[in-house]
Amino acid sequence: MKQSSLLWNYGVVSPTILAAILGVGVGAIATEVDSLQTTAPLAIPANPNHETIVPLTPIAQRPHLNLSDDSSDEIWEQLNHYSNETNALDQVTNVSQLRDVSPGDWAYEALRSLVERYGCIAGYPDGTYRGNRAMTRYEFAAGLNACLQQIERLIAGNNGVDGSDLETLRRLIQEFEAELATLGARVDNLEGRVAFLEDNQFSTTTQLSGEVVFGLAGVAAGEDANGDDIDNITIFGHRTRLELNTSFTGEDVLRTRLQAEGLGSLTEQTITPEGDLFFAGATDSDVVIDALLYDFPLGENTRVVIDANAGASDDFASTVNPFLDGDGGSGALSRFGTRHSIYYYLDGAGIGINHAFGDKLELSAGYLASEAADPGDDTGIFNGPYGALAQILFKPSDRLNIGLTYIHSYNQDTDTGSRRSNFRSFTEDAIGNAVPTSSNSYGVELSWRLSDRFALGGWLGYTQTTTLSTLDGQIDRGDLDIWNWAVSLAFPDLGKEGSVAGILVGMEPKVTDSSVNIPGFSTEDDDTSLHIEAFYQYQLTDNIAITPGIIWLTAPDHDNDNEDIVIGAIRTTFSF
Repeated sequence: MKQSSLLWNYGVVSPTILAAILGVGVGAIATEVDSLQTTAPLAIPANPNHETIVPLTPIAQRPHLNLSDDSSDEIWEQLNHYSNETNALDQVTNVSQLRDVSPGDWAYEALRSLVERYGCIAGYPDGTYRGNRAMTRYEFAAGLNACLQQIERLIAGNNGVDGSDLETLRRLIQEFEAELATLGARVDNLEGRVAFLEDNQFSTTTQLSGEVVFGLAGVAAGEDANGDDIDNITIFGHRTRLELNTSFTGEDVLRTRLQAEGLGSLTEQTITPEGDLFFAGATDSDVVIDALLYDFPLGENTRVVIDANAGASDDFASTVNPFLDGDGGSGALSRFGTRHSIYYYLDGAGIGINHAFGDKLELSAGYLASEAADPGDDTGIFNGPYGALAQILFKPSDRLNIGLTYIHSYNQDTDTGSRRSNFRSFTEDAIGNAVPTSSNSYGVELSWRLSDRFALGGWLGYTQTTTLSTLDGQIDRGDLDIWNWAVSLAFPDLGKEGSVAGILVGMEPKVTDSSVNIPGFSTEDDDTSLHIEAFYQYQLTDNIAITPGIIWLTAPDHDNDNEDIVIGAIRTTFSF
């Protein structure tokens, strides 16, 4: 209904009501109805014409109509639409503020009266009123309600209100009883819901979120790093996280994450870190405190992150892999595909800083020690294993990010690539002792969103690892050159908004040259293994995503004598 029949039924209408009929659909719609606190009918002051006037009933006391579900839903939908539409309206105090309204307009005096006498008119941000716009009954009811509330406030404050206006309002209230009753019910419902949230909220400073990953995976074919056939064993388990984010100032975050893992690593079958799933780990399902950090601003462009436990490089630095790095819960399935391997040289407790030099340049630096809490020998913050990162991130545009990364680490492995590239664990398995090492890693990372539906990414990394001991003559001291690279394609919103498909081809860390000699063992990777990964993350609902994927490793452990490994996985992620 584009125009109310009341305009014709009542003939002569007061300026206030005339203005409401012509304009409130655009200018006086309330974004939310404020509940009046009055609990009894309002007393109306005497009017100069000595008319007998029945008091108006406040909105809170108007009877709720027994509307059918269909009609009530329709009214609510309409009212929500018009309430949302008027979020951009600005209150005016003088009709001259409306630049498309002039004294020559036939409704000028009505608008002026409505603005100056009752103050329940609004204009658009561009200073227009758009009085020629048609309106519906729902718009009319919302606008009528806004003016009615203002009149009730004037009455409560003993300010004079024209008696004819009140009489016309009573007739309008009767005509629009259904719409007004719905508005009243909406106020009651909102007040009830707010009261419930206040009484039952988890905390005034803390938000609780969670993520549960169900993983089904197995090795479909191939030989392990020793050249033996791999049993086709299918595993099923979970990774569960509960995260408490607490803010004391509104700009800081204290993050406490509880985690339980119940899905074993496929490394036990493949005998190589290559192709390991990011969301796999322990099998005991013990609940532990995982991430524990405090993130706070230092000025306008600097953020500081203090990691007390299980810190990682992505706590304070971008990994420049936005579509594949979902920390195991989304994006790539494998540890290698999630982010550049050199970032794994950092973990534990420490501090990170991120500073933005405008919108185009960002500097990150951090230090994490993996055994910071251990007071034993060769442990602690400075004497034990650690990693230190410095990274410059160039952002020429919102779609293109380029990272230059340097990491110095001590006694750290990446748990990706060949066994030899993780030299500490390699020597421990080979000769029973983990050799102390120092590494310098250099990387360049790229993420380029060429269109809304396609992004190109990748990285190139080089690490020089130096052995720091001969282990009493068991090995010769020397250096290892370790390279890795990857190219990724991402297809955001493929098939459904929020979904993403990804393809990654790369070489996990490989020892290309070594001057370290261990009698009876080769310390170089003679061949090249490729990591080929494809997945499709389908966003079933806002809170559930299903990701089937496949990982194909050629020449496992960089050894052509080993048959290719094929790993299949289905990840289901529940977030709340």
